[in-house]
Amino acid sequence: MDFDITLILMGLPVAFVLGWLASRMDLRQLRMENRQAPKAYFKGLNFLLNEQQDQAIDAFIEAVQNDPDTSELHFALGNLFRRRGEYERAVRVHEHLLSRGDLSEDDRHRAQHALALDYLKAGLLDRAEDALLKLEGTRFEAQARLALLANYERSRDWEHAALVAQKLESSGQGSFKGRLAHYLCEQAATLATAGHTEEANVLLNEAIATAPEAPRPRMDLAQLQSKAGHAAQACTTLTDAMHAAPTAVGLIAPLLAQQAIAAGQEPKALDLLKKVYAHGHSLDVLDAIVALEAASTHTTPTAREWYARHLETEPSLVAAAKWIAGEKLEHEAFHPHVQRALDNAVKPLTRYRCAACGFEAKVHFWQCPGCQAWDSYPARRVEEL
Repeated sequence: MDFDITLILMGLPVAFVLGWLASRMDLRQLRMENRQAPKAYFKGLNFLLNEQQDQAIDAFIEAVQNDPDTSELHFALGNLFRRRGEYERAVRVHEHLLSRGDLSEDDRHRAQHALALDYLKAGLLDRAEDALLKLEGTRFEAQARLALLANYERSRDWEHAALVAQKLESSGQGSFKGRLAHYLCEQAATLATAGHTEEANVLLNEAIATAPEAPRPRMDLAQLQSKAGHAAQACTTLTDAMHAAPTAVGLIAPLLAQQAIAAGQEPKALDLLKKVYAHGHSLDVLDAIVALEAASTHTTPTAREWYARHLETEPSLVAAAKWIAGEKLEHEAFHPHVQRALDNAVKPLTRYRCAACGFEAKVHFWQCPGCQAWDSYPARRVEEL
């Protein structure tokens, strides 16, 4: 049978037309898919801007299904899950990213950082620590160290917190000397409770050398010296603290008065506290002066006279309540009721308030129980702020 070339020539245009139609259909399908993915993506962004997180999550899930290879969509979805408190779903999204072999190195580090944040928010501190340690040497190193620092503080692992703070200090991320001093004080307190006084002394002296202007190391050292029966030595340490940290005299003065009375050094302490009070009119310093003069054998002004003098310069309700406590009223039978009302009214004024979050407390904290900030409590009570 002879081969007919005419059939081939007639079939070529048909094959060309069929190929062209097939390519047009593929292009149309690809364009539709590309249009659908951005549309779902922008719809999710719109929901997110309008604080509609549920709808935003649904839109991003749709976008991920249309374009499963886009890492940005996964990051957006994972962050949304974390913000909503759905930490398990956030972890699954970021673990899926890390399992992908086509992910760039930078995106891998980014996913590792996001996974660490998921664990932190979920309270899985051990897993968070492992995830954050893997970020050493990446562009997320500084952020990871700060998160590690917060993690160690939360778990009260002061030794590791100190190591991380030293790394941050040496890398130029800011001054962490104050925090380092606190960490050393926390370790010293644990040792002192366990009866290891000498080791606690070493750490407190190291804290003083680390942050000479910080009041806490010297105050803690003075209390340790007092427990050991060295009241005179404690007085010297607290006197040094007043010179090193003049803004904390309100905290130091009561301790100094207590140790001066125990050591029989009332006149020396009185002289110092009177000079300090003349410059700041702190009510805590005034209370320390009153306590010292009450214990002194010398003839001095009474407590009421001191509070009256204070009222001449400072309109203090606390001082007024203390002054009237020793005043004989015309209707003395009502004095206890008046005094009780005044004492109740001044209670909020004698608290300490965190400058970072406003959390108020009866006692002074070095680290705020509310926001966990260090040294956020001024050494002055609410009335004097």
